[in-house]
Order: sequence, then C-alpha cells, then structure tokens
Amino acid sequence: MHPAALSIKVFGVYVALTGLGLLVAPGLTLAPLGVAAPTEVWIRVVGALAIVIGYYYWSCGAAGAVDFFRATVRGRPLFAALCVLLIVAFQAPLQLLLFAAVDLAGAAWTWQGLRKAAQG
Repeated sequence: MHPAALSIKVFGVYVALTGLGLLVAPGLTLAPLGVAAPTEVWIRVVGALAIVIGYYYWSCGAAGAVDFFRATVRGRPLFAALCVLLIVAFQAPLQLLLFAAVDLAGAAWTWQGLRKAAQG
C-alpha cells in the first residue's frame, strides 16, 4: 500500500461520517460545535455530497491513486482558506476553523506519505 493511502482512506471515512451526520441529524451533528442547525434542506444536501466525496476518497485510497493524493494536498488547504474567507467576509461561525484544521492536518499527513514514497 502506498504510504499516503491510509491518510486518504481515513479522511474519506471522516468526510463520509460527517456527511451522514449532516444528512440524518444536522442538529445533533452541529450542536457540539455551537452552530445552530439550519432548517432549510441545503445542509442535508451538503451531507449527501460529503458522503459521496468520502466514498471517492476511500476508493482512491484503496486504488492507490497517487495523482488524487497529490490533488488533495493542494485542495484541502484551499478548502481551509475558503473557510477563513467565509468567516472574515460573511461572518460565518468561527467553528468552521475546526473543519479547516482537520483538512490541513489531513493534507499534511498525505503530503508526508507522498514524500516518504518519493524517497523510496
């Protein structure tokens, strides 16, 4: 197994479980973060999308899709930056920084795996 594959699979499980929580029980999922659950359906749509994205991560991790691994090392910090932008520009809850931190940590873990593989 590629050294970065485990980080991708673990991140996929995290994303899918977060999505499942948002789909089934958004209030319960967001309450520990101090975020009020929206009553509109969009939060459940985001949950459904997250489940699919989690599946993509798991599948790419299992397949050893190194190009995908590399793309996530760039994409996850972009997501973190966009979270900061949402907080600054649109007064989004500061708790978004928790999601940003998980993405940054996951990207760092994957990057380390990619470096380890490149060093042989």
